[in-house]
Amino acid sequence: MPHRHKVREIAQQSGLSEATVDRVLHRRPGVRAATVAEVERAVEELDRQASQLRLVGRTFLLDLVMQAPVRFSTAVRAALEAELPSLRPAVVRSRFHLREEADVGAMVATLRDVRRRRSHGVVLKAPDHPDVAAEVAALSDAGVPVVTLVTDVPRSRRLAYVGIDNAAAGRTAAYLVAQAAPESGAVLVTLSRSDFRGEEQRVEAFVDALADLAPDRRVVDLTDTDGLDPTTGAGVREALAAHPDVDAVYSVGGGNRATLDAFADVGRSPQVFVAHDLDADNTELLRTRRVHYALHHDLRADTRRACRLLLQHHGALPGAPTSVPSQVQVVTPFNLPRAFTTP
Repeated sequence: MPHRHKVREIAQQSGLSEATVDRVLHRRPGVRAATVAEVERAVEELDRQASQLRLVGRTFLLDLVMQAPVRFSTAVRAALEAELPSLRPAVVRSRFHLREEADVGAMVATLRDVRRRRSHGVVLKAPDHPDVAAEVAALSDAGVPVVTLVTDVPRSRRLAYVGIDNAAAGRTAAYLVAQAAPESGAVLVTLSRSDFRGEEQRVEAFVDALADLAPDRRVVDLTDTDGLDPTTGAGVREALAAHPDVDAVYSVGGGNRATLDAFADVGRSPQVFVAHDLDADNTELLRTRRVHYALHHDLRADTRRACRLLLQHHGALPGAPTSVPSQVQVVTPFNLPRAFTTP
């Protein structure tokens, strides 16, 4: 039984004799299963207490660096701020570097500034670009670990990825479209940026699954809108004019109010609309049944995992940092999580 504690400490914690604890630790015969379980429980309790003692009096400064529409970055910031108190007795402070527009140069400059100012870790949502990967490597060399959130930079030296299983999300969206609207019209798939690895994975999985589930349906892509309403609305209007058979939407990158407004402008509405995330816009669109499904993952759980991975890197928590994919939750107007049911 791996442990870092003295036999005397385990005996005190478990209420057993040192001789009994020694027999259990060395796997000697003649020990009841219930006694083994008591010793294991005592070791786990001592491990947790040791972790807490390591955190007492320590202060960590983490940086959240994101390129995303304000509606999403605001939701992530709120989730992170809500989770920081759960990391006590460590004191964890955060800085925020949030921007909407796609600009790899600006992203790299932000990461370089974080490296210059020092940080205990970065939670990053950024394009999968060689320049971003190079700056992640420079941060790692400087002792600043990076955890990617929601979308990965897989060829970088990031510590781990935390976020939704993007391929599973894309397949789930294809299943929902095929079940809700099996006709042969086209499906409009909207992305914020083609160089976000997470969005690319969703679309690839969606296209593959839809070809199997609804082979008569074709896919119309709209990308590089940054998920912003003005650019998304303009792009959707052009797509609807060019493809009058579009009758379903899989929104990978957002801008959903603008998408629905564009449909309304031409007197149409999608038979099925699958979106991502429960930001303020999507929550309201679900309540009013203009969006039919939202593929959700718990941002608070994701940000908590990201922080814990960074603390593990610094030895403040036990365990080795590993990537943690989140489960895909299908949310409808009838099963909105309690936290999202009050307008």
